[in-house]
Amino acid sequence: MSIEVPAGVRKVAESLDDVPAYVYDLAGLDRHAAAVRAALAGTEICYAVKANPDPEVLRALAPHVDGFEVSSGGEFAHVREVLPEAALSFGGPGKTAAELALAPSAHRWHVESPAELRRMREPADVLLRVNLDVNVTGAALAMGGGATPFGMDPGGVAECLALLGSSPVRLRGVHAHLASGLAAPDLLTLAEAVLAYGRSLGLREFNLGGGMAVSYTRPEERFDWAAYGAGLRALARPGETLRVEPGRALTAYCGWYLTTVLDVKRVHGERFAVLSGGTHHLRTPVTKGHDQPFAVLPGGGEGEDGPVTLVGRLCTPKDVFARRVTASLAVGDVVAFAMAGAYAWNISHHDFLMHPKPAFHYLR
Repeated sequence: MSIEVPAGVRKVAESLDDVPAYVYDLAGLDRHAAAVRAALAGTEICYAVKANPDPEVLRALAPHVDGFEVSSGGEFAHVREVLPEAALSFGGPGKTAAELALAPSAHRWHVESPAELRRMREPADVLLRVNLDVNVTGAALAMGGGATPFGMDPGGVAECLALLGSSPVRLRGVHAHLASGLAAPDLLTLAEAVLAYGRSLGLREFNLGGGMAVSYTRPEERFDWAAYGAGLRALARPGETLRVEPGRALTAYCGWYLTTVLDVKRVHGERFAVLSGGTHHLRTPVTKGHDQPFAVLPGGGEGEDGPVTLVGRLCTPKDVFARRVTASLAVGDVVAFAMAGAYAWNISHHDFLMHPKPAFHYLR
């Protein structure tokens, strides 16, 4: 595959030593977020912080989103510190007593179960998270459409509705994040089902979640934001609020992970390039089971072309970025892994073997 590396990323690579680095293209992120904002005109956007909570990333997104979705007290406090005035939606199962105490200061609180609703003691604006019996075939991850720990089936929702008369909370609508890794037509089909269900309850606010597809095997393919936005506008009725929670599809493309080649060797006939970094910095390919897209920035000698497996320095055979890919690599080259702006550094097991943390650079 041909990966275009921005000039700013190449400049960082020129001075890279044996300590890897993340580079976030904030100017590119700004352009991408502005385009998404335009495509989704009429629909509120709430960035899913779990995808990448880097403070500079949050600041770059702030002008283009209506709020931020957090899933823990830690994320809540983090975003409050970075963007004190931001509207926050709080979701996720298993909320603690300390987290429930944050409900009055959240813009929206996503209730996951009748038990959670019973534990709420202060006024708050809530959405009931629904898990509908719908088809999510083809999703990379399924959070709904059947028995999962997320949200409530219609029976659980009915139990919550019966509790509202004695609860201090204010019901605003429903929330549904049923699946991830879907194309626009599939997400619109799910949206139609959620809207129909919420309307049957007489509600007018709908958080349709995230789940926009991101392809690591075909990075040139992007989610069709224009079709999705047009579809949502066609589904909406006057007086309704529709909201979505993109995460990976907003920030994945702005991030790069740079690491140098320390060794190239053959073992039982197979060639391995050992890099200065590892999946303790970039766990994405191991988590999703793919080859991470990359470009080689030459800096060493002449490399041998042919199949090679790119690995890190961890004491585990699972420390792999890409398997048997065709590339010319030599000691001293820099490998620039693309699509490292979401579920990358923040989901990695940073302290395994206690290697140095990467440096962070920001292109503005």
